[in-house]
Amino acid sequence: MKDILLILLLQLIYVPILTLRTIFLVKGMSMYASMFGFIEALIYVFGLSLVFSGDQSMLAMVVYAVGFGAGIIIGGYIESKLAIGYTTFLVNLMTKNQELINRLREEGFGVTVYQCEGRDSARYRLDILTKRSREEELLEFIEEYEPRAFIISYEPRRFKGGFLLKAMKKQKQKQKEKVDITSTK
Repeated sequence: MKDILLILLLQLIYVPILTLRTIFLVKGMSMYASMFGFIEALIYVFGLSLVFSGDQSMLAMVVYAVGFGAGIIIGGYIESKLAIGYTTFLVNLMTKNQELINRLREEGFGVTVYQCEGRDSARYRLDILTKRSREEELLEFIEEYEPRAFIISYEPRRFKGGFLLKAMKKQKQKQKEKVDITSTK
């Protein structure tokens, strides 16, 4: 019974690490991916050795598979909380909602506005690049001001320059200044 619980525990650790390794690899963060890969391989080999040692019971194999499935859920939850990376939103509006545009900019979102031609009339498109950790916040603002907006999102692999990078540098500087002020008190 002790081995069965150990197999389950190993899978609950192994699969989230596998998930994170894959995400870091896709995001181009190879050093983190290789560290997670090393840990993943150790746990994998140890876990399989437990499953295939001894009497190779059907229960051990089922627990291994159940742990794998549960580990996927845990890995997905961890990834959503880390929210690594950025998302680009293309927001199509019927009218130029200056109130929404101003609010988004006040909240620190970089917004580029385009006038476009739709099938029946002029449309307005907002291009917004944001950290994944702020996706829900952005969507709430859009829903509040433009509930009928057509929204497409995707993850950019690379970008250079622009408002977001400048804003992030300013925000880091402000945080550093706050830390310096509180540490001198």
